[in-house]
Order: sequence, then structure tokens, then C-alpha cells
Amino acid sequence: MKDFRLDNLVLSQFKAGTYEFDYVLDTAYFQSVEKSEVLDGNVAVHSQLTIGEDSYRLRMTLKGQVYVTCDRCLEPMVIPVECEEMIEDEEQTLDLLWTAYETVTINLPMVHCHPDGGCNPEMAALLQSHLRSAEEEPEEI
Repeated sequence: MKDFRLDNLVLSQFKAGTYEFDYVLDTAYFQSVEKSEVLDGNVAVHSQLTIGEDSYRLRMTLKGQVYVTCDRCLEPMVIPVECEEMIEDEEQTLDLLWTAYETVTINLPMVHCHPDGGCNPEMAALLQSHLRSAEEEPEEI
């Protein structure tokens, strides 16, 4: 088999069969992704790639943690990652790193917030000072 890179697997370089790859999405990887909602992380990835005549099947198992910005206090927070993904396609190239990254991001919760009491206390107090009760009438402008 010729040399290959995880971010550009040319499937025609492989014979039909099953291949396994273990790698980690780490700080350097997450920092290299432009406009990423993930600030940092360490996610172990196990990929099992089965190549057929005209298609492939990819099974990925991911486990670790990522850091994202809390939507409430804007401080970093940890979100555990543990998921499995199965992909079947006919493309002739495959980017295992990007596919793993996409799997991480689509499995994150829509809202990123610390558990109650976990936000930055100064920001929590500032936010609380801007809340109004249900009895308060809005000011007319």
C-alpha cells in the first residue's frame, strides 16, 4: 500500500477489505479548524473502513471531551463526547479527520450552558441584574 494521509485517503490505493485507524482529534487539530465552535478537546477516534468494489462503509467510534463557549457566561466549558457513526458512500476520497470533526459537532447539544451554578459568578450576577419579573411592565419608549 502506498503512503496515505488521514485527511486525504484515496480509496483506489487500497485493496478491497477492512482497515482500521486509531487517531486523536487534539488541541492542534481543533485550533486548525477555522470558525470552529470547538475551542479545544481530546477525542479518541477508532475508524473501521470497509472498502468494496464501488463503495465504502465507515464505522467511527469517538470518545473524549471538547471545550466550547458557554452560551450564558461566555466562559469555556467541557462537554463529554461519546458516539458512534456509520457512513456509506461511493466517493473515491475520504477525509477521516474532517468526518470525525463533523461527527463531534453534530453530536453536541444545541445549547451550551454550564449546569446551574457553574457559570462565571460575575457574568451570572450581571445577567441576573438585567432580568425582570413577570409583574414588571416594560418601559414605554
